[in-house]
Amino acid sequence: MLAYLPRPPTDTSRYGTFPQKPNLPAAPGALGEDGGQQAAATTAKRSAPMPNYPSAPRHSGFVPGDPSLLPSRGSLTTQHHRGHPSWCPPPAPQEAGARLYPLHALSVANIPNSSHGKASARSSTIPTPEGLQSRRCKLLEEDSPMVQASKRQRQRYVTKVGKCQVNLGNIQDKKRFLSDIFTTIVDLKYRWFLFVFMMCYVITWLVFGFIYFFDAWVRGDVGHQGDPEWQACIENVDGFVSALLLSVESQRTIGYGTRMVTANCAEGVILLIAQSIVGSMIDAMMVGCMFVKISRPKKRAQTLIFSKNCVISRRDEKLCLMFRVGDLRESHMVDAKIRAKLIKSRQTAEGEFIPLEQSELNLGYDTGEDRLFLVEPQIICHVINRHSPFWDMSAESLRREQFEIIIILEGIVEATGMTCQARTSYTEDEILWGYRFEPCMSLEKGAFQVDYSRFEMTFEVQTPAASAKELHELKELEQQEHSTLSLYWDHLLQPC
Repeated sequence: MLAYLPRPPTDTSRYGTFPQKPNLPAAPGALGEDGGQQAAATTAKRSAPMPNYPSAPRHSGFVPGDPSLLPSRGSLTTQHHRGHPSWCPPPAPQEAGARLYPLHALSVANIPNSSHGKASARSSTIPTPEGLQSRRCKLLEEDSPMVQASKRQRQRYVTKVGKCQVNLGNIQDKKRFLSDIFTTIVDLKYRWFLFVFMMCYVITWLVFGFIYFFDAWVRGDVGHQGDPEWQACIENVDGFVSALLLSVESQRTIGYGTRMVTANCAEGVILLIAQSIVGSMIDAMMVGCMFVKISRPKKRAQTLIFSKNCVISRRDEKLCLMFRVGDLRESHMVDAKIRAKLIKSRQTAEGEFIPLEQSELNLGYDTGEDRLFLVEPQIICHVINRHSPFWDMSAESLRREQFEIIIILEGIVEATGMTCQARTSYTEDEILWGYRFEPCMSLEKGAFQVDYSRFEMTFEVQTPAASAKELHELKELEQQEHSTLSLYWDHLLQPC
């Protein structure tokens, strides 16, 4: 339940994107052995687990005056995939004045304390050894939020292929499943379904075979085999095996002609009628279950694909959350509709803890954009406005959040007329800030060609790292300044 609570706030100065010059002392030096131990202790203290309390996000990388200089998530993602962080000190020696450090590089303690100040003072003029420099780089790399996010293992609510990871337990009233036996059989896995399919026939054959044998034994037909004067009720039944063969021949309407029920007994005729009715019911139910299970629209959902990542970028001067959907078949989905749910735990003002709360993400329900004509891959857009749960979320606070977005695509299969549902999910680690999807359609030989090899491709665009709320407030502030300047200019132009 605690998997979707917001992450504890960390030092926001560690997430600086652009390198800056630190205020180094006049005699810059390196860390000695004591300084290295102190750096390791500080790093271990900073990476220790903290209470999972929700808190307001802190935006240290936001510059109100110039939104174009705001850092983007794309640069961090690109550096992370290269395998070596750009903020690690280079191995080659450089001048202290020309070396640039990121903001979070100053979080490692390099100022001597009172306990070992003399040793640090003596080593202030000694250049930094390469081993200690690589050790410091390794500590910073292990403490990177990107590495921590990749190492963190979380339980997903819905897998990427659409399977819900929820197990139902302690169900007391299980007789409800027997009241809907058809759906229960259809929902079984194939191995259990085939087992039930075979056992329905085998059990009925055995039961009616035993009844045939018991009737023939009671009437004496078994002991008078070969007697031409004996009027048998069931002919040519001399044991259980022959009675079982009679049961199979009667239910499957094979009729070889050697074993049969005669008119010398009424119970044999009633038994044959009962087996014929039971066999017809089993045929209707089992064949119907087999047909429904084979033609279930769940298999049609395998050809409905979603992009592996979500992207956040600006579209029409609005910050938007976007993902891509596509249909691999030429037979299209009829009346396709798409929905999105945000799964996130929260605590109310009264102290009530709501685990895995579901909230709706507007994908154009009021404008009809959620109803798709899914012929080619389409990019679904969620506008981050004041009604969106991502209204006050920035690129920095996105790293501390823990949530899951469930995408549900529903439609009618054109071939069978059944309703199909395809699902997928996106966690906060699968959202790329400052990216956009590449186009995958082109015009070739009088028709539009879809290249599904470019379905997952994205490219980085210039996107402010501030939240949509901050961008909206900045825009309103600029409009107020512009209107104030216009009024002042109009007042100067008026004659005295």
